[in-house]
This record gives sequence, structure tokens and C-alpha cells, in this order.
Amino acid sequence: MIDGPYFVLTVLGVLGTGLVAGVFCGFSTFVMRGIAALPPAQGVAAMQAINVAAVRPAFMLVFVGSAVLCAVLAVVTFVLWPDEGTVELLVGSVLYLFGCFGVTTVANVPRNEALAKLDAGTPEAAAYWPTYVSQWSTWNHVRGVASAAAAISYILALT
Repeated sequence: MIDGPYFVLTVLGVLGTGLVAGVFCGFSTFVMRGIAALPPAQGVAAMQAINVAAVRPAFMLVFVGSAVLCAVLAVVTFVLWPDEGTVELLVGSVLYLFGCFGVTTVANVPRNEALAKLDAGTPEAAAYWPTYVSQWSTWNHVRGVASAAAAISYILALT
């Protein structure tokens, strides 16, 4: 069984990836549905405000901190190559780093940046809004599932 500082890192990995999965689950199950039900100008304005609020320290510490932690866990696992949990630790790290953090970087953030450039009350914003909601939500589902799977993988490494 994993023990010592390595155990603590893995437990923190479970906590971080699980918290991020919870945030994305909330967006996938009700936040985006609620925002999408608003008139386009209101939906765009609401999402623009959420995107600004999301890059504050509270969420970024958990989101980016989990990525750093997953990278550390992967490196430590490669260096130590423990007798138990190796595959689970590496799978968990890959799931979060690529399926969550990577997807956010290449899929969700560019859409957020495009939305930020629009004036909420314009016809351009209204035309882009349905596409944004659909595509952003699809990628959010991916990163939510990847984060949850990473947490599960880390839990399996501890058992």
C-alpha cells in the first residue's frame, strides 16, 4: 500500500480532481442548462461574468494546483515505480492532465475568449450563443468525466 508523503500526495490528488469534477458536473447538469434557457443577450452576459469569476484564486488554486499535483504524482511514480498502484496513478494523472486540463486549454478557453470579445446584446453574440453553449458543454462533459475518472483512479491506487 502507498504510504508516507506519497500517500498524502495521492489523497490530495483525489481531493483536487474530485473537486474539479464536481464543479464541471454542476455546469454539465444544471448551470449551462439554466443559462441556455435565458434570452441570448442575458445568457452571453451571464457566461461572460462566470468566465471572469472563474479565473480568480479560489478556483484556479484547485484547478491548476491539481494539474501540478497530477504532474508531480506522475513523475514520482515513474521515478519510484511502486509495487502497487503504479498503473492507477499514471492513468489518473494522464486523465486529469490531458482529459481535463488539456481539454480546457484547447477547447473551452478558446470558446470563452471568443465569447468575451462579443457585446452581449449584438446579433453576432446571439448568433454565436447556441454554438457556444453546445460546443462548450460537450467539452465540459469530457473534462468532467476525465476529472471524475482521475479521482477514481487515484482512489484505486490507494486500495
